Amino acid sequence: MRVTRSFSKTRKEKPSGATTISHELLVRGGFIDQELAGVFTMLPYGWNVLTKIEQIVREAMNKAGGQELLMTNLQAKDHWETTGRWKSIDVLFKVPSQHGREYALSPTAEDVITPIAKERIKSYRDLPLAAYQIQTKFRDEARAKSGIIRGREFRMKDLYSFHADQADLERYYNSMIPVYLQVYKRCGIDAKVVEASGGDFTKQNSIEFMAISDAGEDTIVYCAECTFAQNKEIAKLGEQHPCPDCATQLKTAKAMEIGNIFKLGTKFSEAFGATFVDAQGKQQPIIMASYGIGTTRLVGAIIEVHHDERGMIWPESVAPFGVHLVGINLDNDAVKKACEQLYGSLEQAGVEVLFDDRESASAGEKLSDADLIGIPHRVVISKKTLAGDTVEYKKRSESEPTMLSQAELLKKIIGRGDYAGPRSQRDI
Repeated sequence: MRVTRSFSKTRKEKPSGATTISHELLVRGGFIDQELAGVFTMLPYGWNVLTKIEQIVREAMNKAGGQELLMTNLQAKDHWETTGRWKSIDVLFKVPSQHGREYALSPTAEDVITPIAKERIKSYRDLPLAAYQIQTKFRDEARAKSGIIRGREFRMKDLYSFHADQADLERYYNSMIPVYLQVYKRCGIDAKVVEASGGDFTKQNSIEFMAISDAGEDTIVYCAECTFAQNKEIAKLGEQHPCPDCATQLKTAKAMEIGNIFKLGTKFSEAFGATFVDAQGKQQPIIMASYGIGTTRLVGAIIEVHHDERGMIWPESVAPFGVHLVGINLDNDAVKKACEQLYGSLEQAGVEVLFDDRESASAGEKLSDADLIGIPHRVVISKKTLAGDTVEYKKRSESEPTMLSQAELLKKIIGRGDYAGPRSQRDI
């Protein structure tokens, strides 16, 4: 993608109302655009990141036995009245129709997936099952804040599992904890596993996955060497105690929720009469659990964890592009030719490249934008580098560049195999 043809544009000024570093940097870097309070458009750079996160999530859910589907955003009022949640969920958007009907605008999908499952699960032989979607959700938050970390419209992966007995639910529920941790690890986040209340979903305790961040709304007691953590409000241990799992002295820190899993039990299946015939021929309510990851929230969380004073530092697995190619002195024919050749070679090899081909922008402006956008690998070609038959290469996470021949650069980038595969952006 050429910067001169990109829909995403950087800006210098801090957006008004930004209270978190992720909100500020994502707007300034041209990743998101605010439509309303808590409502954001994902611009092309941001969409690149989001689709990569969602593909990581999708691969993990498929491997865990989930079957992907896509449910509706307009949901029947009858379903929400059946569960008693039409009046009890305070963030529910209620949409009146000109034809005298009302609908719920999906904040979650337990009230939709359960009647769907009821029609498809008849016997214990049909269980267990797991189905998931990655879909836009809507919640009428009283105070949307922190940019895309807490919005009124957002993307979420929600998976629902169905079981014949509690033992099978416990097996699957516990198996999802390492699955979630692997998702976060692939996204560049060291997540902590925190026990929490079930909230509006269930009286049973749930598990929240937390990322340590100053942007977080919770304080946790955690272990720096393993995944152990407790919310400080319910913690039985403090900083003076050793970790019960590995004996390392515990610490406290602010943290933000980046996912959760709930044991729903039979709350929703009993409401809808969703039963199955067990091995003894008796009707039994289906036992359920739900598993959520806010994928747009995860975009913000990654930046809260990975940034410096100059801008974002994207992990390679979710970066909008693999290489940021910066052309300086593009009014020089030799420089321009060298940039075009390298750009073509990288794209032909399947590397996603953002090529700053602006002739009017200064070198300082281009390098500042490269730091702000935070692509993992920066390559600079200029009259200076051509004089030595080299390119200037620097990882975004490092402070000093090195000089490489183009052959060495191609071997370093392409030989790693980090960016092989289809490109998410192509020149029109």
